[in-house]
Amino acid sequence: MTARPKIVICGMGVQGHKRLAAAGEDTVATVDPMADGIDFTDMRDVPLDTYDAAVLCIPDEAKLDLIGYLLAEGKHVMVEKPMLAADETQLAGLVALAEDKGLVCYTAYNHRFEPHYVAMRDLLASGELGRIYSLRMFYGNGTARLVRDSAWRDQGAGVLPDLGSHLLDTLRFWFGDEFDPALRVTGAFRHENRAFDHVILGADGPPAVQLEMTMLSWRNHFTCDVYAENGSAHIESLCKWGPTTFIRRRRVLPSGRPPEDCRTLIQADPTWALEYEHFISLCQGGRPAHNLDTDIWLNRKLSDLAGQAGVDGLVTEAAQP
Repeated sequence: MTARPKIVICGMGVQGHKRLAAAGEDTVATVDPMADGIDFTDMRDVPLDTYDAAVLCIPDEAKLDLIGYLLAEGKHVMVEKPMLAADETQLAGLVALAEDKGLVCYTAYNHRFEPHYVAMRDLLASGELGRIYSLRMFYGNGTARLVRDSAWRDQGAGVLPDLGSHLLDTLRFWFGDEFDPALRVTGAFRHENRAFDHVILGADGPPAVQLEMTMLSWRNHFTCDVYAENGSAHIESLCKWGPTTFIRRRRVLPSGRPPEDCRTLIQADPTWALEYEHFISLCQGGRPAHNLDTDIWLNRKLSDLAGQAGVDGLVTEAAQP
């Protein structure tokens, strides 16, 4: 495929509207069982000859069946994170189907396109920091009440798969597919919600890792601190909550105040458009492409962590797509 694919957006909530804005004139139809002003209430009612790819912004329980349907019908798929399965062979089956059909099956992790995330990845890959001693990330928003009032979101392990999937994927993005820290749950709380709304994870390392996620941060915020042999690197906030700052500090021996390079961005969130164009380029590439290997790792990791916290399984009974 060399022409831009014709896109259907399925699920017209907050994320669906962001995806629709990014897709623009590529969009030929919208789908949602309840929203106003949409074209179809069921993805399977959209005529197959009218589109090439679908962007799915739907509840976790509906994803696997709908992706299977779309791939079987020869359609490329981009689906919002996380991709969860009670049995990881279900994900392996999607890998085989995408490869057999020569299609793209891409799970969206838009933070990989955050400018300072890319800067951190490049710095870590350069080796300039030397041995990495520790990494801490905090990701918080104030959505506890919205989640509690949702018909489908306040269940299972809550914030762990919701925000924790972003943090785990970030570890993979920055350190590569071989990085697999032995994370344990050091705190899991239900302060306001039925499911967890605040979770803390840790691993001894090296590097030592601490990941904290919460729906109880009334000002949305992200921070990251990496301490290493030759200095440190830090991220404060994201573009969508900006300003966002990347700081690189160079160690002074034997001790002293380090010189630092500081870059601050004040701009609109670029990640949705950048990720959408990445998906389009994959579709136009004419070869099967997927990132489901990461999904299989994430599913295994999140299932283990949920079990540590006393939650039996990440996926509830399938919902109607």
